[in-house]
Amino acid sequence: MAEIAAGMVMELRGRTGLGMMECKKALTEAQGDMARAEELLRVKSGARASKAADRLAAEGVIGLHVSADAKLAALVEVNCETDFVAKNEEFKTFAVEVAQVVARDNPADITRLAASKIASGESVEARRVALVQKIGENLSIRRFARRAAIGHIASYVHGTRIGVLVDFTGGGSMLGKDLAMHIAALKPIAVDRNQIPEDVIARERAIAVARAAESGKPANIVEKMIEGAVSKFVAEVTLMAQPFVKGDGKQTVGQLLKAQGATVNAFTLFVVGEGIERKKDDFAAEVAAMAKA
Repeated sequence: MAEIAAGMVMELRGRTGLGMMECKKALTEAQGDMARAEELLRVKSGARASKAADRLAAEGVIGLHVSADAKLAALVEVNCETDFVAKNEEFKTFAVEVAQVVARDNPADITRLAASKIASGESVEARRVALVQKIGENLSIRRFARRAAIGHIASYVHGTRIGVLVDFTGGGSMLGKDLAMHIAALKPIAVDRNQIPEDVIARERAIAVARAAESGKPANIVEKMIEGAVSKFVAEVTLMAQPFVKGDGKQTVGQLLKAQGATVNAFTLFVVGEGIERKKDDFAAEVAAMAKA
């Protein structure tokens, strides 16, 4: 049987928000398989999807560039080691310069981006290395996205850690800004159900099936429970089905767009550190308690 280290328990706790002992039992049952343990906890406790994506697990900033005609835009995530450096003006300027390069050159990957030139004539990589030497921390370009609009692009950066691009048609500039702010707040993963990857739907359905099976209810009720759980998940993670964040909770984003004769073609959402595991909480007391147990 795989050894269940305290670090693994803490990681699973961070993903699910559940207790240390529950997490240890799930990891033991899953023989150390983190993904399987998380699914077991969701089946047994009704826990929602992983909270890991909501945690800002690494420091850094989002760089943004939008063309004057709002037809072309780029986001880039640049990481550093400490929040002190994340506030450094040169570091933040570098992120914006990189976003400008992404919009202009449309690089195929990080390697091509590193070789591209910023406005000063330096390569992106040369400027990064110079900043590393000056600031004294490791700096890295983690990811970028470039969007050429079908309609127009609205953007929003919350602080320096959350960045959104929305390609929308119809409505006005205020609608675009509201949509971008909504996406930053509620973090949908797709515009509508058709854009959710099939494997994501299949995973949610499997979890719903396992939970429903434990209910002991008749087959016809179980089927309704499964479909209801999947529909609830879709409503929570798709932009069109979410209640509009600036409204009264009764109007969905889809209804808002219909009322204004507008559509959302696509969006991009970056959260600094999303998916990077670096814990900041001190779980020493909980680990000690678990060891005693």
